This record gives sequence, structure tokens and C-alpha cells, in this order.
Amino acid sequence: MLSPESAATVRATLPVIAGAIQDITARFYDTMFADNPELLRDLFNRGNQANGEQRVALAGSIAAFATMLVERPGQLPGTMLSRIANKHASLGVTEEQYAVVHKYLFGAIGEVLGDAVTPEVAQAWDEVYWLMAETLIGLERDLYREAGRGWTRATVVERRDESADAVSFLLHPDLPMSFRPGQYVSVQVTLPDGARQIRQYSLSNAPERGDWRITVKRARGEGAPEGEVSTWLYEHVQAGDVLAVSAPFGDLTLPEGDGPLLLASAGIGVTPILSMLDHLVATGSERRVVVVHADRSPDSHIHREELADLVADLPGATLHRWYEDLDPRHAGDAEHAGLADLSAIDLPRDVVACLCGPLPFMRAVRAQLVERGVPASGIHYEVFGPDLWIAAD
Repeated sequence: MLSPESAATVRATLPVIAGAIQDITARFYDTMFADNPELLRDLFNRGNQANGEQRVALAGSIAAFATMLVERPGQLPGTMLSRIANKHASLGVTEEQYAVVHKYLFGAIGEVLGDAVTPEVAQAWDEVYWLMAETLIGLERDLYREAGRGWTRATVVERRDESADAVSFLLHPDLPMSFRPGQYVSVQVTLPDGARQIRQYSLSNAPERGDWRITVKRARGEGAPEGEVSTWLYEHVQAGDVLAVSAPFGDLTLPEGDGPLLLASAGIGVTPILSMLDHLVATGSERRVVVVHADRSPDSHIHREELADLVADLPGATLHRWYEDLDPRHAGDAEHAGLADLSAIDLPRDVVACLCGPLPFMRAVRAQLVERGVPASGIHYEVFGPDLWIAAD
């Protein structure tokens, strides 16, 4: 909780800071990478830096954290912090790096706002930063204690083409590690320019299967920074190769218990949903499960047959699919033309929802669920890449 003096200062200056926060984060990244190029080369996602998404997400998280501190004293945005901590842990972020971030972030605040940053303002926002940083450090310390940190070797047991632009890799890690359905691992690759870039990929099979499976979708556009790791994996990795992978992390996991579920995905977002369904099949679950998937077309739907087979193996599950490029004459009870529309789907009471896919899809599904009376606390989601949902809110 902020001190009373700092809370008053943050409340008074929040509109100014929030209004300039994207300029601040842009300056922050520029100066930090100029002095520490190895951070951009080997830790931060160069694609998200190039398209500006990471600075937008950082700005949104800082503004959201500060707003809650002054509007709801004693509370913290736990879901947001957990999501950030899991992503940091999958990258191997260290406590010492928070001091580096502090140095360049507050230098950027001073450069952008100038004389408006009085000693009182600087002290108040310093308190905000370290409250957030220490909370994340504590969460990450717990994650490292539970799952471990660093990189392990994983041998590619099998490569399988899933579509024209997607491939799955079955991995056998040197160190056996369990995971919860829905979690992801980081994969570190050395690119032709020597950079060791890291990306996260959901584990798309059940923990009970032993080996891990990830599904990689190649990003179109040769040389585009945002697709450099996925494209490299798609074009170069074969059975017998060895990859550097992290322990599993991620907080979008299959809700425990036997309550009803809605598992909704779009595009490559189907991968954590497959892990959840595969686990339910492997454990003989009879839970009521409503499965929703949206895609461009049946041909572009990655793991289409597998999704249908898993649902068919669950006595309490139903499947609904929407395709934007589907002739309405070919639609039916299970396949629909257009965008996902949950208005006519029979949802059980007390359903808990897990969403994964592009941000517009998840925002639309969440709005439909809230309109139907599903409480916000019962709707969970995973964003691939920077969490722009926070920034949009």
C-alpha cells in the first residue's frame, strides 16, 4: 500500500503520467537498449519492439497498477501481476534486472516530463515502481522455486505438419518436468545474426502423455521481425534436433474440480485448449464442457480433426465451430458461418470460461458472456505476446 503522502501525489499526477506514458516507455526502451544491446538481442522480443506492442503493454500495466493503488487501496491487480510474473519466469528474468529497468524508466520520465517531475513526484512514483517490482519479484521467486529456472535440452522426437503454415514438434526434455494443462514453455533459438531470441509456445498435449508437444505457426513475410523465431523453427527444425526450452509456466490452466467449463479459442489459440481437453480425456473426466472454436476456414483450422476427436471422447462435451469463409449452405448445428456467436449456445449455470486467441475474438466472447450473466471473475484468458488487453482497458 502506498504511503498517504505518495498516494495523494500519485492521484494528482496520474493523468499527466498516463497521458505521457507511451512516450515515456518508448524513450525508456530506446535508451536502455542503446546502453545494453544484449537485452534486445537475447532477452526481449525484437518483433514486439519493432511493432511497438511491448511499449504499449508496459504502459498499460504501469497505469493499471498505479490506478488500482489509488482507487482501491489495499488491493492489487492479482491476475495481471500473475500473468506478467509467469512470462518473466519463462524468460529467466532476474531480480537485478529490475534495478536496470528502474534506472532507465525514471530517466525517461525525467526526460519526457522535465521540470514537472519534482522530488515529491519522483519519490511517489518510485514507491509505485518498487511496490510493483517487489510484488513481481516475490511471485517470480515462488515460480522459480516450484518449477526451476534456466534452460534444459529437449530432443525433437517427431515433426508433424499440421497445415500449410503450422507444424507440431514432439519434444523429449532431458529433465522430466510436470506441467498443468494450458501452460507454455519458452524456446530459445540462435538466429543467423547471432541473437538468441526467445518465444513462448503452449504445450498442446496432456501432461499424462509424457513427452511435450508444441505447435508453431509460421508468420508470413520473409524477414519480418515478428515472425523470425517461428519461421526459423518451421524451416529448420527436424526430428533429432535439440532445442533449448524453459520449465513450463503460465496461469491460464484448467480450472480444478468438476464444475462446467467453456473452452473458447480462435486460430492458434486452440493449443492450450487441446492440452486441457487431452487431459480430461486421459483422466476419464465426465465434466460438462462446451468447446467453441473460431477460424478463417476449415482448411486453416490447425488440429481440426484432433479437436473434434477429443470432444467426441468426452461424454459431457459439445463442440461449436465458426468459420469466416464457410458457405452458409454448408453450415449446420456444429459448424457455423461467420464470427463466433455464443447467444444461442446452451451454457450451464456456474460455467467457468477459458479463452485464448486474438484479442478482438476474446474481447467479443467476454462481452457476450458478461451479457449472459457470467461473472467477470469466472472468465480467464491467455494472450500470445504482450498483453494489449490491459492497455486497451
